[in-house]
Parts: sequence; C-alpha cells; structure tokens
Amino acid sequence: MEQRIDEVVLADGTALAYASVGQGRPLVYVMGWLTHLRLGWELPAERALYEGLAQGCRLVRYDRAGCGLSAAVDRPPSLAFELEQLAAVTATLDGPFDLMGTSMGAPVAVAWAAAHPETVRRLVLYGGWVRGGELSPPPVRDHVLGLVESHWGLGSEVLTDIFAPDADPLTRADAARYQRACSSAATARALLALSYRLDVGDLVGQVRAPTLVVHRTGDRAAPVAQAHALAEGIDDAELALLPGRSHLPYAGDRDELVRVVRRFLGLPVARRRADGLTPRQREVAELVSQGCTNREIAARLGIDERSAEGHVERIRLRLGFRSRAQIAAWSSGQREVG
Repeated sequence: MEQRIDEVVLADGTALAYASVGQGRPLVYVMGWLTHLRLGWELPAERALYEGLAQGCRLVRYDRAGCGLSAAVDRPPSLAFELEQLAAVTATLDGPFDLMGTSMGAPVAVAWAAAHPETVRRLVLYGGWVRGGELSPPPVRDHVLGLVESHWGLGSEVLTDIFAPDADPLTRADAARYQRACSSAATARALLALSYRLDVGDLVGQVRAPTLVVHRTGDRAAPVAQAHALAEGIDDAELALLPGRSHLPYAGDRDELVRVVRRFLGLPVARRRADGLTPRQREVAELVSQGCTNREIAARLGIDERSAEGHVERIRLRLGFRSRAQIAAWSSGQREVG
C-alpha cells in the first residue's frame, strides 16, 4: 500500500495535511498527541497498524495544526479547534464514515459523534478517556508538562517509556525521535496540556453510533478505568480489554488490536494459524529463510520495500524474536517439520 497526501484549508487559512490509503468505505482516524504523516508511515511498526486497518477500506488520517506536515498556527489548542479541523477533513468525504479516535483523539471523536450523529456509521475509541483531569495526579501532570517545555529531548524519552513499554528498544528510540520531529516543544506542551483538559463527561450520553471501546488493561498513560467510564457512558457500547501496557496502538500486540477493530467494523479478519502468523506472514518468513533481503521480498511478492520491512517486523514481534536470523531458523524448522 502507498498513502496519498493532500491538504485542506481551514476558514482562517490554516493548511492541514491529510493522507488516504486503501479503497472502499472511509475510516477516519483521529490520531493522538503528536503526528507526522510521512514519518509515521516510515516507521515499520506504525505503518503495519495502518496497513492492517486499511485492508478493504479507505483509511484517512491527518496531522493536526502545528504537527507534522500541517502548518503552524498561533491559535491555542482547544476542543473547538480540534472539531474544526476534523470537520475540514471529513468535508472531503461523501456520506457517512466510520470514525476511530486514539488517545486524545478518542474524546475528540466522542464530541464529533455527539454533535454530528448523522455522519458516523460506527465509532471506535482506543486508549481514550472521559476526563483528562483523571489521567494522573496534578503534581505528575505539572512535572511532565514542565519537562516537555524545558527539556524536549528528555521529555520525549520519558513519555515514550510511558506510552510504549511493550515496544522493543529500537521502536522506543524511533518513537522518541519521531515525537521531537513532529512539533516544537511549545506545541507539544500545549497539546499535552489540552489532553489533560479534555472532558466529554456531558457528551458521552449523546453518542448514538454503535461504539467499540478498546483498551489495554495495563495502559500506563490512560488508566483502564477511563475505558470503563466511556463504555458505561455510551448506550450499548462494547468494551474490549486487551492485555498489554502500551498506550501507542502500534506497540505491543497491534495485530490483535487490528483484528478486534476490523471485526467490529464488519471488515474481513485474516485467520491466524496456531503460530499466530497470517498466510502472508508465513510466506515472508519463508523468503527470509531463503536469505532474501527486504527489497528482494518486495520484488517477489509485488509489494513495496517498506511493506516488506513491516511484515518482517510484525513476524519478529509475533514470534518473540530479536533478529532476522531467528525468523530464518524458525521458518526452516517449520519446513522440515512439514
């Protein structure tokens, strides 16, 4: 898959970048704190999440103002400004769409679904909350905000340890650098402060779309109690609790997260073998065992090199391996057993 990047312009002239990948019914994805459409697509773990979601539908993501490929602004972050940006992106679509909000994007998605029920076919909330003020005690919030403002490098590393404790060291290092590349320290602090202020307690009861609340039980950034609050506040909402501690959706067992979301949205769900790999992943593992590079795998399978890299990374994480050599040895052993 390859993403297509375009832009929309707000009434005040602010340009927002948005990306589309896949074909079919739109799934609008309101991302969390800091984003960068191009750099996120280049991270194998993050790209694997988006490619998994986009099979059989059109996944639409965007960089909020001041982040990634979108223009910087003087306006302070607010829920109203978040909804204005979401409105501009969804205006490019025809008819109702599925809506998925992750992290601080979840309360934004709740507010949108409450205000525009006719536009939302199904709603998915991952790692979200009802009241941002309940995410952590005030002294902890003040400390984190101060760290981001005064020492963005250290702040990004501390937050990555909180957001992605289940990720391997390379993914965590990439995530920390990625955060710093997404925005300035001032913008990062302002958006993080907004996440603590977001409160949709008076809106959850107004959501009418079929809703899935999915959360990792050990999430260190958003306590699982907030998932229960979302599910209890929205009529007939489904609650899916997954094991893991990572807040970032692409860290930890993202394949299971993708399966849960796709099943709820009515999209085909790839069947897993007993080893947890899809048929395509086993095919890639076999090519790894033959000594193929990512470029050679891509050529064999008719995909781009980044997709091949993402497949290898997903296989490694699924099987609990640390290296490509371990994948090769495992695949060779499977072939001998077969």
